[in-house]
Amino acid sequence: MTQTSTGSSTGSGMPAAAGQAPAGRKPRLALVFVALVLAMLLSALNQTILATALPTIVGELNGASLMLWVVTAFILASTIMMPIYGKLGDLIGRKYLLVAAILVFLAGSVVGALAPDMAWLIAARVLQGIGGGGLMILSQAIIADVVPARDRGKYMGAIGGVFAFSSVVGPLVGGWLTEGPGWRWTFWFNLPVGVLALLGALLFLKPRAITARPKLDVWGMGLLAAATTCLVLAASWAGSSYPWHHPVILSLFGGTVAAAAAFVLVQRRTAEPIMPLGLFRDRNFNLATVAGLLTAVAMFGALGYMPTYLQMASGATATGAGLLMIPMMGAMLLASLTAGMLVSRTGRYKWMPVAGSAVTAGALVLLGLVHADTALWQICLVLGLLGVGMGLNMQILVLVVQNSFPLRQVGTATAAHNFFRQIGATLGSAVVGSLFAHRLTDLLVQRLPASAASSTGGGNSLTPDLLHTMPAPVQAVIVQSYNEAMMPLFLLMIPLAVLATVLCLFIAEKPLATTLEPEVMPEALSEGNPLAGAGADAGPGDDPAAGPDLRGSAGVGQAGARSR
Repeated sequence: MTQTSTGSSTGSGMPAAAGQAPAGRKPRLALVFVALVLAMLLSALNQTILATALPTIVGELNGASLMLWVVTAFILASTIMMPIYGKLGDLIGRKYLLVAAILVFLAGSVVGALAPDMAWLIAARVLQGIGGGGLMILSQAIIADVVPARDRGKYMGAIGGVFAFSSVVGPLVGGWLTEGPGWRWTFWFNLPVGVLALLGALLFLKPRAITARPKLDVWGMGLLAAATTCLVLAASWAGSSYPWHHPVILSLFGGTVAAAAAFVLVQRRTAEPIMPLGLFRDRNFNLATVAGLLTAVAMFGALGYMPTYLQMASGATATGAGLLMIPMMGAMLLASLTAGMLVSRTGRYKWMPVAGSAVTAGALVLLGLVHADTALWQICLVLGLLGVGMGLNMQILVLVVQNSFPLRQVGTATAAHNFFRQIGATLGSAVVGSLFAHRLTDLLVQRLPASAASSTGGGNSLTPDLLHTMPAPVQAVIVQSYNEAMMPLFLLMIPLAVLATVLCLFIAEKPLATTLEPEVMPEALSEGNPLAGAGADAGPGDDPAAGPDLRGSAGVGQAGARSR
């Protein structure tokens, strides 16, 4: 690979040493990254912050029957919007899309804080999800715009740390606010963080100059939304609201298949597909995406139900159960940051998702062997091991996907990868929850006296407080039943982690780029950045400060582009 010179000392306005930032770039890049982290934190926290507040919310708004929708509405809306934001970002630039996503999210937060009933609260969660899907995808794609792949690992590691941090802090903050100023502050809490993220996006990101009216894949968006809605609702309702064989569930799965088939046909014919089928011709994309989906099933199966198990088995409070998850999240944070720094230092990354998936499989084996009398410190140690596996895996797979495509496609590819990962997370939580509830009900009915079994509603009405009011022999039976209902389910996830390990072995370790594609780079950072004013890359008559000309393919055929 060589660089064609257009008058700059380096041939492209880039620093003389590959990957070495010019003076003034790092402070501005740091400000951009802080803004993106705040945006990611908004979305990540709101997947967990209501977990400890929901019982109080539904009690005050008289909406226990609609409680599932408070969670499902956010997941569904954010999952649908991920590919849409990814494609639009590639077509029209990401600055104003990120601004719009933040504003929509904050509007949803205000509506939620003022909600007089459950209908308004669910509508607020839909609005938050519409914005939240953009916060996730656009933040990761913007990092790809401003940081070369070789240096991107440490930033992606920090983003992985945001998710680990929010998984623990979200429920703790939600519980603290609910017990203090009230549950509505779980929504007001978003405003100051959102305003800071909004200011960062407005001040430190530069818009792309649009030279042509983009063609939107409206049919593709609609069909993808329909397929996703059917699948998420089927996964959320099956085994809880309806049996798996109920006509409603079977119809939803049928609708998923039909909408997905129509979606594929549309993607083959449209000019600007929202999820180009060409993505699936890249081996690394396929391997990383399937591995990420499988890992998400295992991860969210553990995240969703381990706190409940810890409350029932150890007698911990809701806050205490959240604190007991810190070993998992702390290990995930540390592993994610370490993996990112190692990628940036060595350029080697394939071994990380391989090792991460293998460690995850080992942790699932150990979790499956936990008994009701297993010491709490041993459970925490195994959860920490699971966190190491996740930290070595999740964000490195995103880096593998981003490194497989030019920057003009990186938003679409990142969104597609995260879309399938979110689907895996939803399916994992739903399937594990359904199997657990079914097994627990059967065990309690078999083992408890009729009076005790009826008082728990077959497990549906069982709470930690109710458990502690029961006689010791009954408590022992319930804890044992909880253990036997949940822990063997982790053994069922082991083949998924093993398959993910095998898939990661076949990932091709492509060299990580040490420079940015020069005509894409200026759009990401605001004026005043030395990188944004490099006139060496401007074509005849172009004003470098006016933004790049993106009429051609990114990194190919433009002045100062890389030639192979």
